Amino acid sequence: MPEVAKQVRVLQLDPCDEVVVALLDLQAGEQVEFRGATYQMVTRIPAKHKFALRDFASGDEVVMYGVVVGKALQPIRRGELISTRNLYHAAADFHEQEHSYRWNAPDVGRWRDRTFLGYRRADGQVGTRNYWLVLPLVFCENRNVGVLKSAFEDALGYSVPRIYHDQVAQLAQLYKEGRLNEISRSVPTMGEMPAAQPRVFENLDGIKFLLHEGGCGGTHEDSRNLCGLLAGYLHHPNVAGATVLSLGCQHAQLAMLREEIRHRDPDFCKPLVMLEQQQSGSEAALMSRAIQETFLGVVEANLCARQPAPLSELCIGLKCGGSDGFSGISANPAIGYTSDLLAALGGRSILSEFPELCGVEQDLINRSSSKEVAHRFIELMRDYAARAKAVRAGFHMNPSAGNVRDGLITDAMKSAGAEKKGGTSPVTAVLDYPEYCTTPGLNLLRTPGSDVECVTAQVGAGANLVLFTTGLGTPTGNPIAPVVKISTNSQLAAKMADIIDLDAGGVVTGEKTIQEMGEQVLEFVIAVASGRPIKAEALSQDDFIPWKRGVSL
Repeated sequence: MPEVAKQVRVLQLDPCDEVVVALLDLQAGEQVEFRGATYQMVTRIPAKHKFALRDFASGDEVVMYGVVVGKALQPIRRGELISTRNLYHAAADFHEQEHSYRWNAPDVGRWRDRTFLGYRRADGQVGTRNYWLVLPLVFCENRNVGVLKSAFEDALGYSVPRIYHDQVAQLAQLYKEGRLNEISRSVPTMGEMPAAQPRVFENLDGIKFLLHEGGCGGTHEDSRNLCGLLAGYLHHPNVAGATVLSLGCQHAQLAMLREEIRHRDPDFCKPLVMLEQQQSGSEAALMSRAIQETFLGVVEANLCARQPAPLSELCIGLKCGGSDGFSGISANPAIGYTSDLLAALGGRSILSEFPELCGVEQDLINRSSSKEVAHRFIELMRDYAARAKAVRAGFHMNPSAGNVRDGLITDAMKSAGAEKKGGTSPVTAVLDYPEYCTTPGLNLLRTPGSDVECVTAQVGAGANLVLFTTGLGTPTGNPIAPVVKISTNSQLAAKMADIIDLDAGGVVTGEKTIQEMGEQVLEFVIAVASGRPIKAEALSQDDFIPWKRGVSL
């Protein structure tokens, strides 16, 4: 367990670590008592950042979380801030699994007989939401999908409340009256949140409309991957049925999409409307038919109602975005414990972001349920690194400016904290994008670290709910799966309360243990899976970006 100094609020994450984390600002010259020794701060150490416990010579390896997270770029003094000025990315190499992994599963007796209220599909999967999906097979159909969105959302009660309409109207009025100089000084009053429109279909959570820029003009691998991803969304338990619009001449053909659907479910039987514009004649004919057949499909989708289902039917995505120096201390290990609880209950979880597993590969290899699983992880990890290198990139480029400002100095340091989302349970399967998750336990899915691309892929792999930790604040969601936002610190939860669902800051202050927070997250997951709305849904954060291999980190 990490050791916390009682008086000075610093944290050592592993007994082998040669740096410690400041839990609050430490000033230059301030003395810190830790583990029976006194450390004088050579420089100011902002909260979330780290300082050295010993002198480092140029080229020395620096260890944090018990693994190598970088090498000294220049001499680093005892008590000095660790920064990009004196540390560069370095990570330990990895090799094949040498021995089997033994796991002490947590006690899940209190959840063994618990259920959530979900939507059971004909193929046996259980959804946490009930959506009809409308999507283009190629970007040429984006406009038509947008037209359908306008028509259906307004008429059926799923449109987004126009809460900023009054403010724009007031500014427009000032302009019309020739009072342009008052606009910068005015503070228009916001109208009240409009009452929600009554919905026509009580069992349908909504109609979701996807847009993307793929399907043609790229490589055939891009088109195949896109069809695989879209097939994952069509097969997804949160989707009752779908409308697909195709132009007709693009690389991503309807036949390719059907083939990818069969790979995931040979007996696929959801209502599915597939229309091709070049075979329909006029646009009016295409749209009229799309509206009629979609409406009939929605009527059928509305027949499905929530019913009790065991927690083993849950599949959760594990994601972090806008990470800070507390991510690997509070929220990430908390959802890692949630993942362990779910694994012990027979459920599934998906850990992704391969660029953010750099430096911790050996731990995941050693945790693999078989040598075959471990070997596939090694192959996919090395292939991803090679693809990144081919476009003159590398894992070392993953940390963002915000990450660095808040204490995540190297990719290996970021990865060591990101891996905590996967808990301690065995790795039972390794998936390549855009494969579908079917194996109980912890699954590794090759994706980039980029937030929306990763969540898009996790949901395409079957995640019917996503746990998303953030230290800086990331307003994102997904069209068909709830994305629960968990803050790593309480300051963020208070500042951006409109996007944060849960606050894990109590782990940093010592008010909660990681286990207690993980249990709280599981209880929240059960509520959300049963229909409780979350912040991303209230804000209609329906982000969707397919990944092009090797380009994104």
